[in-house]
Amino acid sequence: MTDALREKLVDAGRVLVSEDQGDYVAGHVTLRLPGGDGRFLMKPAGIGLEEMTPDGIITVDREGERIDGTMPRHNEVFIHSEILRVRSDIAAVVHTHPPNAVAFSSLGRPLLPVGNDGSIFNDGVPVFSETTDLIIDSARGKAVAHCLGDRQALILRNHGIVTAGRSIEEAVWLALKLERACRVQLLAEAAGGPKLLAAATTCGRRAGGPTAPICIRMSSTISSGAGNAGTVIRMRPAARIHPATARAHRKSAPR
Repeated sequence: MTDALREKLVDAGRVLVSEDQGDYVAGHVTLRLPGGDGRFLMKPAGIGLEEMTPDGIITVDREGERIDGTMPRHNEVFIHSEILRVRSDIAAVVHTHPPNAVAFSSLGRPLLPVGNDGSIFNDGVPVFSETTDLIIDSARGKAVAHCLGDRQALILRNHGIVTAGRSIEEAVWLALKLERACRVQLLAEAAGGPKLLAAATTCGRRAGGPTAPICIRMSSTISSGAGNAGTVIRMRPAARIHPATARAHRKSAPR
């Protein structure tokens, strides 16, 4: 069971990077472990989302302390531990820094259902604006969880996004949809602002509402049934990159 969950987390990281949600070593994903004791698997610090391996994934307790694994823990673990603490319906949390969502958050405008992607979030997406700094303690983690409330997606102003799913597949799907929704609205804003809006989709009138289905499954590919009946969207995740190669690339990349 745990081995399969580790593989799911690895695949999640690769899919996120393939959709431009990688940020060198920043960003992290978590997946609740069965047993009801608050433990969860987490991407370790110091590597990219696409560099995760099943053996490198760490286990963290409900207080945010690493209890298994040798790699370091992310300082922003409290985003995950506090959301998982108060949301028993949530199994997985994603936090990334997708560029369109970060740029959109700087406008101070609500996310609108400009297209299909935005209509997934028809009831709006909360914006956490208490700080633009890292969420590095439990108090800030609690504040993020409070801002999220009963939703499954949140924008951290000038920082990134947080999505929470009943499965890792759903959490990743919401992250992809939220970034696309922000991108589409940025295009509309650049053209003078949206004049017409889309209706709520059949995937749920509110993102992550209690009746919204889990719309993807994920393995070596990720599939979505969120479009028209019979339509399947497949995205090839980035190939796993050897950590030494990735580190060399980061050192040579412009700052």
